[in-house]
Amino acid sequence: MEILKLKPALKDYLWGGNKLKTIYNKESNWDIVAESWELSAHKDGLSTIENGEFAGLTLDKYLERMGNKVIGKEYIKDRFPILNKIIDANQSLSIQVHPEDKYANENENDNGKTEMWYIIDAEPGAYLYYGVKEKVAKEEFKEVIEDGTLLDKLNKVTVHKGDVFFIEAGTIHAIGEGILIYEVQQSSNVTYRVYDYKRKDKDGNERELHIEKALEVSNLKPNGEYNFNDENNINSSLTRLAKSKYFDVLKGQVDDWSYTITDESFHAITFLEGNGEILTHGPSYKYEKGDTFFIPANNNEYKISGTGEFILSRLPIE
Repeated sequence: MEILKLKPALKDYLWGGNKLKTIYNKESNWDIVAESWELSAHKDGLSTIENGEFAGLTLDKYLERMGNKVIGKEYIKDRFPILNKIIDANQSLSIQVHPEDKYANENENDNGKTEMWYIIDAEPGAYLYYGVKEKVAKEEFKEVIEDGTLLDKLNKVTVHKGDVFFIEAGTIHAIGEGILIYEVQQSSNVTYRVYDYKRKDKDGNERELHIEKALEVSNLKPNGEYNFNDENNINSSLTRLAKSKYFDVLKGQVDDWSYTITDESFHAITFLEGNGEILTHGPSYKYEKGDTFFIPANNNEYKISGTGEFILSRLPIE
């Protein structure tokens, strides 16, 4: 089946910058581009197909037409599983948390949100918040939100290019200023803001907080240890970054190796650096840094020829 090149949906949240425009050539008339939803069938920001027979269709309409076979032969859910983004945090994001599936389904008519972050780049001294330092009771958590001392309870982590974070639903977190991130998450747009530095939106209003809901879904214990490096990879030239019941994420260097794709799962590829071609037994597809492609599930091979680094995501089939 044909490989699809995707045009992202862009978001101009107030904390964004201009790196997505200057580094990854995301075209926009906005001064600020905070997020580029590279692979998305979510109603709040749909990727659009740029090439071939399905050019002009949004990803959700393509999936409706083709059926779940292009996702994976065993995939039976009615929502596409993941949403991939590039995020430019020119300012710090709000302190926030995402619910797990049951709560999100019952209260928001959406999926929960477990996610992972790959740090593409970070300015010297950049940091993020990742969980709490030590176990916190809900009553105390509400108190420190109200008295403005919440940040003292959070696990503050200095970050560097190449760092990886796995954020399970329920984990309090926030991306800090000066960080460029590739994110793979469940296909969801449910975020509960806990604290937002009293910032005001373009209309002069402080952004809404969701403290009561956040208290219901937050896991107020320190994060566990995650190490995915020892798990089997699908190719010796790939490094696994994260794996969950929702997604499998790997990083690769372009090396002219061939990659086998089966009917068990699609491959979604975003090129963070370089340029070249994706080669198949039929057509070839040119890529540049910032490009994202959707390769439907099938039993075939493709080869990436050229230069650069890429992130590959798929269903967790192993």
